Amino acid sequence: MSEIILYDIPKKSPEINIWMAFPAMTSFGMSSLGYMSIVKRLDMRSDYYVEKIFTDTTKTHIKPTDVDVLGFSVSFEIDFLGIFKILEYFKFPLKSSQRDENTPIIFGGGPVLTANPEPFCEFFDFIIIGDAENIDTHIIDVIKNNKNLTRNQKLFELSKVEGVYVPSLTKFDEKKGVLSLNGQPYSVEKISSQLEECITTPVLSEKSFFSNTYVIEVVRGCPQRCGFCIASYLNLPARFCDVDKIIEKIDEGLKYTNKIALLGALITAHPQFDKICEHILKRKEDIPDLELSVSSLRADSISPIIIKTLVACGQKHSTIAIEAGSERLRKLINKNLKESQIFDTVRTAQENGLKGLKIYAMIGHPTETKEDIDELINLARKLKSEFKTFEFTFSFSSFVPKSHTPFQFCERESIKDLEAKYEYLKKEFHKLGVKIRTSSVKWDYWQALLSRGDRRLADYLIEVYNNGGNLGAFKSSYKNVKKDFSLPSSEKIALEKRKISDILPWDFIKIYPYRDSLNKEYTRLLSDYNKM
Repeated sequence: MSEIILYDIPKKSPEINIWMAFPAMTSFGMSSLGYMSIVKRLDMRSDYYVEKIFTDTTKTHIKPTDVDVLGFSVSFEIDFLGIFKILEYFKFPLKSSQRDENTPIIFGGGPVLTANPEPFCEFFDFIIIGDAENIDTHIIDVIKNNKNLTRNQKLFELSKVEGVYVPSLTKFDEKKGVLSLNGQPYSVEKISSQLEECITTPVLSEKSFFSNTYVIEVVRGCPQRCGFCIASYLNLPARFCDVDKIIEKIDEGLKYTNKIALLGALITAHPQFDKICEHILKRKEDIPDLELSVSSLRADSISPIIIKTLVACGQKHSTIAIEAGSERLRKLINKNLKESQIFDTVRTAQENGLKGLKIYAMIGHPTETKEDIDELINLARKLKSEFKTFEFTFSFSSFVPKSHTPFQFCERESIKDLEAKYEYLKKEFHKLGVKIRTSSVKWDYWQALLSRGDRRLADYLIEVYNNGGNLGAFKSSYKNVKKDFSLPSSEKIALEKRKISDILPWDFIKIYPYRDSLNKEYTRLLSDYNKM
C-alpha cells in the first residue's frame, strides 16, 4: 500500500464538503505536518467529507460545484503561485470580491498569513490567525450550521469567531493601517495552542517527499528570540511537548515505520532532549535499521548523547546556526553564542562520530560591517585549521525584515551591496577550501517586499502569476502595475527603515499574550541597534 492512515475514519454522513488544499505538489503537501494534521481533524468528523487537493491534482471525488469550503495552508510567501494555480484550474475566481453564491467559501491559514496577511488578503474570504487546531472544526461548523445564509452573512458570522479575520469587513488606510468599514481601528487576536497533545504524522505515504517518515512535533517556537526570527516571535511563548508523550509517540510510530523525524524550530532546546535521545538509542537495539532525522541543533547545547543518537541512526552530518561571524553582532541580534561554544560543539560532534556540519549564517544584519564579514572568514579558517578531517559547509541567506520581530523596523541592504558581500565570501572561502552555499539575493529582495507589503500588492501578484512567476516576472510586473495602482517603489517597501511610531500593515494582529514584556524586548533590541 502506498498509504497507511494512522487514525480512524468514521462512517460518513456528510453535511458539508471540504477541499483542503496545499499550494504545491502532492509529495510536498503529504510531508507538511501542519497541513496533514488539519486534514486529519476534519476527516475524523462523520458529518464532514474531506478531500486533499494539490497543484498536481487533476481528478477529484467531489465535483468543484459541490464543494462548500476550500481551505489553503500557506507556509511561504511564494505559495501564492500555487494558490492561483489551483483556483484557476478549478475555475474559481482569484479574488474574494469576484465570487458569488455558487463559489465555495475560500479561506487560508498558516505562518505567512498569521505574520502578515495583507498582500494576500483579497484572495481569501477569511483567514485564520494563529494555530488552526484550536478552531478549525468550530469554523466549519459555523459554515455548516448557516448553509442557508448568503455568502456575506456567513462571513459576518465567521467574523465573530476569535482568531478569524474577514478582510471584506475592513479597509486599508496607508497612514492608519487596517480599519473596520466605519473607520475605527480594527484588531484580531492570534490564537495559540498549548500543545497538550504531540502533533504527529497522520498518514504514512510513499508519495511524501520524506517517504514513510513519522514526524513528531517536539517544540513550537524558540526560546532564543533572535531579533530577526519570525519563528521565535510568531510562536511565543515557546512551548514544549511533554517528554513522556513524545516517547509514547516515538513508540507508536515505530509500529509502522523505521523512520522517525523530530520537528521544531530548535528541538535541542527541549529541556529533556537527552532523555528523548536515550529512548531512541534503546529502541535502536530492537530496530537495527531505525533512522532518525532532526532539524537544526542548538550550538550551545549539544551533548555527546545527542550526537551518538544521530550517528547511531544513520546521520553523518547535521546543522547548527551561528547567524553571524562576530560576537558583537551575535550579541546584538540576541544570538548569545560565543566562539568557544562553537568550537566545543564541533569538537563534541567530531569526537562522537559526525563527519561534518552545515553552519548556517546570515549576511546583511543591521549594523553589519566589513569586519563582521571578515570574522566569518576568520571563523572558517580557524575551524578548518583545528578540525582538519571534519567537513564544513557554510550556508548563507540575507537578512529580511520580518513582521512581529524587533527588527521589523530595520532597513535591508541593496541587492548590489549584498551580492558584493556574497562574492567576497565566495572568493575567500574558495581560498580556504571550505564549501559555501548562498541564497539568491534577488529572491530574498522580493520575499522582503511580500513580507512587508500591504493589500495594494494584490493586482501585482496576479500580474506576476500571469507572467510566469519567475524572477523576471517579479521585476517586470512591478514596473507594469506600479503606476496603474499607485504603488510606492519596490525599494521603499522592501528596503526602507521604518520608524517605531509607524503604523505597519500587520499591526492590527495582536500576537503576544504578554504584550508589555515583549514591548520591553522591542525597546531593548532597538536601543542597542540605534547605539551602533
